Amino acid sequence: MKQFFGMSQSGKLEEALYGLNNPQFIMLLSNKDQFEAHVRALEKIYPKVPSIGCIGMSYASRIAEKGVGVIAFTDGVNASVNVLEQVSVMPVKYIRRMEEDIEKVKGTGRDTVCIDFCTGNDACALTTIHTALRKNNISLVGGTGDAGMVSVNGKVYQDAVAYALVKNLNGRVKTYKENIYHPYGNYRFIASNTDKARYIIGSLNGKPAKQVYESILHVTDQEILTRTFQNPFGKLNGNDTCIISIKEVAGNSLACFRQVNDSDVLILLELGDYKAIVKETIRKICEDFPQRSAVFSVNCLFRYMLFNERNYMQEYLQEMASLGSHAGFVGYGEHYNNRFVNQSMTCAVFE
Repeated sequence: MKQFFGMSQSGKLEEALYGLNNPQFIMLLSNKDQFEAHVRALEKIYPKVPSIGCIGMSYASRIAEKGVGVIAFTDGVNASVNVLEQVSVMPVKYIRRMEEDIEKVKGTGRDTVCIDFCTGNDACALTTIHTALRKNNISLVGGTGDAGMVSVNGKVYQDAVAYALVKNLNGRVKTYKENIYHPYGNYRFIASNTDKARYIIGSLNGKPAKQVYESILHVTDQEILTRTFQNPFGKLNGNDTCIISIKEVAGNSLACFRQVNDSDVLILLELGDYKAIVKETIRKICEDFPQRSAVFSVNCLFRYMLFNERNYMQEYLQEMASLGSHAGFVGYGEHYNNRFVNQSMTCAVFE
């Protein structure tokens, strides 16, 4: 297979599509003002090509921050796209659609990946999707778009998750998750007084969450929102750690970008040597896949902001380009199989 990336900083879809021939699957990454028009226009240009889309920044060797980006697969994939609606209430109502699409592409864990764009309620959506994917050991990579809209085959949906089942006809596919954080100290917290609907942590070990965070790191209310780049929370998930970003201070509580439940065990994290970690991720991918046709990734908005702040974003894209054809988008939360994580990078590598 081959991966195409095109972009227009000014939002001209025709410019982003220049050079794209015979696509077999398309991902549209647009801006809030032009998204719906771009969705309609893309469907007119490629009416029989399966496509999904969302609002967000896209990148390859450069990043399209406000315009439009197009990522497409050609020459050797079989893709089926669809949508699960009412994602905030009952996405399982539509799970038969995914089960039928898995049967249609004849997907297996060796050669197929699910790519999804979600409008919200990610943890519930991923749990639902996993019930279908796990039967065939199919992995998932995706993320949350902006403004609560996604698209599938020329139609815009709200309160939904758009997905694509992509089968590599010429080899394997495997997913990866990169964590640039490690535990800070030996802190262990039991969360309580949480608000699942508002993603709020009220207390940690029986004390107000804000007070605990401030006293350990010696920061003020105003500094918490930027300090989360360096010191987010982590939720223990077996041998893995799911990163939890702080969104805002809510009284004596902390509102996050990911749901925390009463009795969840949390730890405090700190930023590691991210340049060395990126190089190790690349080394591991090259070891697993000596020959790569494409790498599709999702980077968190907070990673993008951190890398920009440290003048590393362009260097990062150049590092990833050493893998060959690398493209992706900036999400408001990253999906990895049945896990919803923050401040991470997830990717799918095609042989």
